[in-house]
Amino acid sequence: MPKTPIPFAKRFLVPCGKKVSLRHYDPGFKPDDLNKESAQVQLSKGIEQLAADQEKLYAQDRYSLLLVFQAMDAAGKDGTIKHVMSGINPQGCHVTSFKTPSAEELDHDYLWRCSKVLPERGRIGIFNRSYYEEVLIARVHPEILAAQRLPEPLKKGNIWKQRFEDINNYESYLSNNGTIILKFFLHVSKEAQKKRFLERIDRPEKNWKMSPSDVQERTHWKKYMEAYEDIFSNTSSKVAPWYIIPADSKWVTHLAVCDIICQKLEGLGLAYPAVTAAHRESLKKARKILEDEP
Repeated sequence: MPKTPIPFAKRFLVPCGKKVSLRHYDPGFKPDDLNKESAQVQLSKGIEQLAADQEKLYAQDRYSLLLVFQAMDAAGKDGTIKHVMSGINPQGCHVTSFKTPSAEELDHDYLWRCSKVLPERGRIGIFNRSYYEEVLIARVHPEILAAQRLPEPLKKGNIWKQRFEDINNYESYLSNNGTIILKFFLHVSKEAQKKRFLERIDRPEKNWKMSPSDVQERTHWKKYMEAYEDIFSNTSSKVAPWYIIPADSKWVTHLAVCDIICQKLEGLGLAYPAVTAAHRESLKKARKILEDEP
């Protein structure tokens, strides 16, 4: 992807091992030297580059790419996935949206339902929400943790610290097996969320996306922000970095996410598998057979 006017990856990267405050990240950020029109041009080029990189990723069959998206409601996760991945071959990509755990999922460890849909080598896996819900919504709503079928002694003490350790080990394990992990938090302001909620209510074709419970969750905004800050402070690592992406302007969100993914893939040195001399010779014979057909 051609270089963008600002280094998105560097600007929005959450540093490893440092305490994070979301006050230092502006959800309404817009680059001074980039407007919506030029961003659309850059995004189109990025989508083309991403499609080309995906073909090499698939053909090489060594790495897999896992993209994790977390956000408050109406931050634009669905739209970002739709726009950024619009050029991707569906054969090599799979999106999983994680809802309330089923009875079967509650009978397993909290990573199980994510583990079974991890991307295969050569594929891109996208998690719309993820195992991070288990250190987020379960933390904001203690009744969710209380309902989980864990032995009571395991619910005592600092369970969140233990889960952060588990997640870091899990992501390190995936990285050691060739899975590239990029984690995006789409940082929307409370004001922008309100505006989008009202739009969903006022536009009949968007009513299906709105639930009264979405508005109720706004009363827990501060708790969610504190939980997210703890997540970023404890789980942004070299092998699985977090990026806090401004989400009040969708064109900024889409371009930043696309740029970060493209830069990461380009750094892998992806290439089509080398063809041996013997294979090239066999292709010559195949060509002759085809040309000699009546």
